[in-house]
Amino acid sequence: MIGSEALLSARGIEAGYGASKVLFGVDLEIYAGQVVALLGRNGMGKSTTIKTLTGTLAAQAGEVRFGGEKITGSAVDRIARMGIAIVPEGRHVFPNLTVREHLVAFADNRNGQRDAWDLERIYDLFPRLKERERNLGNQLSGGEQQMLAIGRALSTNPRLLILDEATEGLAPVIREQIWQCLALLKAAGQTTLVVDKYVNRLLKLADRHVILERGRVAWQGSSAELEADRSLWSTYLGV
Repeated sequence: MIGSEALLSARGIEAGYGASKVLFGVDLEIYAGQVVALLGRNGMGKSTTIKTLTGTLAAQAGEVRFGGEKITGSAVDRIARMGIAIVPEGRHVFPNLTVREHLVAFADNRNGQRDAWDLERIYDLFPRLKERERNLGNQLSGGEQQMLAIGRALSTNPRLLILDEATEGLAPVIREQIWQCLALLKAAGQTTLVVDKYVNRLLKLADRHVILERGRVAWQGSSAELEADRSLWSTYLGV
């Protein structure tokens, strides 16, 4: 991406919880239109990285820039309004809102695109949500909640979509639907950062992979490079 500026750039990020430090100088770049996979075994700092990027955890050192603007230390709602949307681990749907209310309450066009993600288009992507539009969040299955969490994020038309544990705990048939959804989003040019343990599926989806090991970037490269070096899988991913 020589000659172009990253949509999101993190430099030297350090973060942690109280006296427990988790990230030790993490660098990360995501360019517009890219899908980047953030990989690593449990406890290596993936979720902490995402929390720091989205402002839910304050960076202790380093800088995060989005769209060329410094967002380190910015409030969570400001970062969201700038166009970063997250599908969090655990989905976090609202138990007392209907499916439809989830999808209209946060609707915006933060990407400024003409072919925006509106209610109809989200229902086309996830027909099951249309069928369940009057159901409350706590009346949905885990797979339906994940579809809803993705749909809710898309309703803001984000410049950057972040998925933390995209298919964790889902039945195989639902997991496949989520992978198909992510492939469609990539084809549509959606910039995405995704965390997931299914490396074989990420090879087909991601343009670049970043592996974290004990809060540091241990390796980064293309899908072709990751597929060619299976020693990385056993060393850093436990595969």
